[in-house]
Amino acid sequence: MERGGLEDQVLTDRERKNLTILELIRRRGPLTRTEISKETELNIVTVSNYINNYIDKGLVLEGGLDVSTGGRRPVMVELNPKAGFVIGVGVDLFNEIGLLTDLQANVLVRIKRPRPTGNDQDIIDSLVKLVEDLIDKSELESSKIKGLGIGIPGVVDRRAGTIRWPDQMSSIYISAVKNMMEQKFNIPTFLENDATVAACGERDFELESGIKDLIFMYSGIGCGIIINSQIYHGTTGCAGELGLIDLSEEEKKQFGGLARWEADLGITSEAKKLLSEDRKSKIVDLVNGDMERINMKVVIDASRDGDELATELVKKAGRELGTKIAYLVNFLNPEVVVIGGGIERAGSIILDEIKNTIRSKSLQEVSNILRIVPTQLGEDSIALGAVSLVIQEIFTHVMV
Repeated sequence: MERGGLEDQVLTDRERKNLTILELIRRRGPLTRTEISKETELNIVTVSNYINNYIDKGLVLEGGLDVSTGGRRPVMVELNPKAGFVIGVGVDLFNEIGLLTDLQANVLVRIKRPRPTGNDQDIIDSLVKLVEDLIDKSELESSKIKGLGIGIPGVVDRRAGTIRWPDQMSSIYISAVKNMMEQKFNIPTFLENDATVAACGERDFELESGIKDLIFMYSGIGCGIIINSQIYHGTTGCAGELGLIDLSEEEKKQFGGLARWEADLGITSEAKKLLSEDRKSKIVDLVNGDMERINMKVVIDASRDGDELATELVKKAGRELGTKIAYLVNFLNPEVVVIGGGIERAGSIILDEIKNTIRSKSLQEVSNILRIVPTQLGEDSIALGAVSLVIQEIFTHVMV
């Protein structure tokens, strides 16, 4: 199987230095060579050699002069965001979102469209069309696009080379999709699980540098895990999938908290059940009486509008999700838990329930240092996470 991304690789000394220096410049530039040497703990000669190579390749620019403490003022260097461009694609429950960015992850083109409801080939065909449209809209030559990242829901099996979306589509062969995309667009392509890339996006673009241990809770069915600054994939790549499968009704009663949820935390099915019992709610008005149109977004909208039934459902989901997260934070002891996948749209209604539940059910030594935050990347979290992985690939292999 083709390697799916930077996190699968054992980096050489040169690759590690590339990534360390360029990530520092991207996050905090412009910087002087001396500042880079101090921050990276690399000697100034090594830093200068690497920087000169980046300048020769057009990846880094020399800019203004820093204030001198005596002698000649040092020259500042910064990333050249237009040295290359990146495409990131994210597929979630409802939409597919494509972004074309520069190397600073500034979004230049964005396309959002409904996710196809057909089989795996329909989804692949739609992804191809999305990439075509991004390139056409950008008016860039494809040679200027240095990488394509795709974040897609599903259970990853790296040994078999597949991503499988349970109950919704058959397995997609990663290498087949990768090779097809590379042959069609002549752009290096990387596929990864949605929650995993979302975790990378939050770490690299929203959270302060230095965060080493993080969980991105993507709705209630999966999470992206970063341990000691590295993605944790597990042996076959499916680490982060939550819940036991194929539980009997009796087992669900006994081990309900361990059962695998629907992606919307069961909010939709519970709303339909309660409304069928003649409970009153603004949810009915929002869907004009068509119960088939009820989904998580509708329930969240009603809760934000003060609807009692919808608020009850969202709070219940928050408490149940908080219980799952409490188990995870006791086990992994992360610095940050990011809440995403769409449930964060409920705002404090759900976040307060999640936080209170975690505090009450996790160890004090764990919860005292834990930060629980909603995703700042919103519905673009998967696509921007895919961008993040590609930018890391570009930075790593500059001199290889």
